[in-house]
Amino acid sequence: MNLRIYRLGLFSLAFLFLLCGLSVVHAQPGGGSMHWASDGYEYYRVENGNLVELDTRDSAKKTVVLTADMLTPPGKKAIPVENFQITDDGKMILLYTNSKRVWRQNTRGDYWVYDVAAKTLKQLGAGRPASSLMFAKLSPDGSKAGYVSEHNLYVEDLATGIEKPLTTDGSRKLINGTFDWVYEEEFDCRDGFRWSPDSRAIAYWQIDASKIKNYLMLNTTDSTYSFVVPVEYPAAGEDPSACKLGVVDVSTAKTRWINVPGDPVQHYIPRMEWAGNSNELILQQFNRAQNDSKLFVANVSNGTTALIHDEKDNAWIDVKEPATGWDWINKGKEFVWISEKDGWRHIYKIDRDGKETLLTKGSYDVIEVASIDEASGFIYFIASPDNATQKYLYRIRIKGGKEERVTPADEAGTNAYEISPNGKVALHTFSNIYTPDINEVINLPDHQHISGNMKVKPALDAKNKPTFFKVTTVDGVEMDGWMVKPTHFDSTKKYPVVFYVYSEPAGATVTDEFGSGRNFLYKGSMAADGYIYISLDNRGTPAPKGSAWRKAIYKNIGLVNIEDQAMGAKEVLKWPFVDSSRVAVWGWSGGGSCTLNLMFQHPEIYKTGIAIAAVGWQLTYDNIYQERYMGVPTDDAGRQVFIKGSPITYAKNLRGNLLYIHGTGDDNVHYKNAEMLINELVKYNRQFSLMSYPNRSHGIFEGPGTREHLSTLYTNYLREHCPPGGR
Repeated sequence: MNLRIYRLGLFSLAFLFLLCGLSVVHAQPGGGSMHWASDGYEYYRVENGNLVELDTRDSAKKTVVLTADMLTPPGKKAIPVENFQITDDGKMILLYTNSKRVWRQNTRGDYWVYDVAAKTLKQLGAGRPASSLMFAKLSPDGSKAGYVSEHNLYVEDLATGIEKPLTTDGSRKLINGTFDWVYEEEFDCRDGFRWSPDSRAIAYWQIDASKIKNYLMLNTTDSTYSFVVPVEYPAAGEDPSACKLGVVDVSTAKTRWINVPGDPVQHYIPRMEWAGNSNELILQQFNRAQNDSKLFVANVSNGTTALIHDEKDNAWIDVKEPATGWDWINKGKEFVWISEKDGWRHIYKIDRDGKETLLTKGSYDVIEVASIDEASGFIYFIASPDNATQKYLYRIRIKGGKEERVTPADEAGTNAYEISPNGKVALHTFSNIYTPDINEVINLPDHQHISGNMKVKPALDAKNKPTFFKVTTVDGVEMDGWMVKPTHFDSTKKYPVVFYVYSEPAGATVTDEFGSGRNFLYKGSMAADGYIYISLDNRGTPAPKGSAWRKAIYKNIGLVNIEDQAMGAKEVLKWPFVDSSRVAVWGWSGGGSCTLNLMFQHPEIYKTGIAIAAVGWQLTYDNIYQERYMGVPTDDAGRQVFIKGSPITYAKNLRGNLLYIHGTGDDNVHYKNAEMLINELVKYNRQFSLMSYPNRSHGIFEGPGTREHLSTLYTNYLREHCPPGGR
């Protein structure tokens, strides 16, 4: 669901922007304000309104590519660039600005093209509505631009400015070149079209949501009369949108549809790219249950497909990451793939006939592929074989062999890398739970510091550092945890404990990175006030501990994770400095669901709970997420799995203090969950506190004063019902 908590910042890209001295921007997915130049040593960024080119080898070298004056259309103000694309020859620069939010991210806006030779700045789709263009991309030959506007795909000739519609049937329910709500939320699918290498065609998705029921959110505050806000939302048990792939000829605007086997309603196609040439596509297809992943190569000329790889699992298979790109090697004869078919996430090579070769071997998980340096013969990847809370850079030969750690041994924590196209340098960010982000440029493979804020050095002198620990439950489950003790800790006293939970497959909370151990909703310092703050990662969280760990939660969300958390808490309560009469738990989204289940299923442990934006009834949540982890509820037995894991099933058991918080404009976890929970608590006369935020979404941040109010509410409730301080 990506039932994950909204954390402050976009951590996947933040280290790039911090290195560049920029704040995080909500630009279109897959992009940002920093891009490598083709040589792999230089890079571009926006600085003080100018587009500049910098050199990783010489921090003093700076070339201004576009000045603010050059970015100023006649009679207008300079364009505030949010993202950009530069052709390899440097002749054309695509600029993204005036972005607007679409569900999670700002993926529609205005686009301009700067012609370096002609020194002209022209707006794409000038006749289209303002901020309506999505995912504009220059063709590989630099002569055209493609984009989506109002659910249709367009191409524009850069020399003449003539715009041509490539599809004309688009609507809110028939979506060309982008995706419906659930594909975006659960598969990270947003950009829904791809230029062919020869610039003559565009491959695109078409999503037919005409049979998807609308969830009607009610806006009661933005006008005198209330009005509905429809969201095409397939709940668990409901059929998905039909999905198909087409290839449109940009000269004739005629589409040839790809003949992907199977029922277009009962499958998903979350990934598609050109297969290294202009006549073939490669795509990943899932069955409805997402436990059968097929890879097809499609012939564009006749629309036929050939199955080259088929993988099945007793639980589920994760979608290919990232959402765009395909890792071809050996001149397009093979590609790199991640699979956990042997019980661990490992790297494989797969050729066009489906023959696969295992590259990484052993009892450890590859967290992600960082880069493929084919010229040097290495694949760089992130892993942490000995500590599931940390991340390090490794490399292995494309031909196979023994993995080699690249991150220095003294940089214990979370390490992230953006490796340049030439594989010689990388932007490296380091943090651990007590060290703020440190950003530097390093060389590879030696990992020597070149430039940046400073050479990485953990903050060993940090005060009141959070600590990591392990607990083993009565069921023999060993869990990682972190703990922040009170500032003036006295081992002879007993302190209240607050557990922070998430617990579902979309995210882990026990990570050795800066920000872990910090409660961003608490006003003030929990440690200074005298709280013990703890988080535990149960089975089912995406820690690099093997497939068995992660998939133990299959068809058991709301049961296995809850039992692990509760039994882990029981072990913590045995510590002599923990006050078992003052135990609180809180979480957001999936963590909110976990909080409710812990309060209801284990009222003997948890005395106070704060649950935010929780799924109270699993059958209300979307089909892609919920069916992936709980199965497809095709009959009553299938539905019972969802019901057994739902907090509302156990609401009558509430004994402690509960504060429930939800935004009425939540398009992700609908406010219906709050009202169903309210009805059940009222039915059994269970007293609780409720805070509804009108028209706020899943992140509860819209509107003046919202976050300040939420933080104050959270803090006051916790202090009142779980008083701080040692006793």
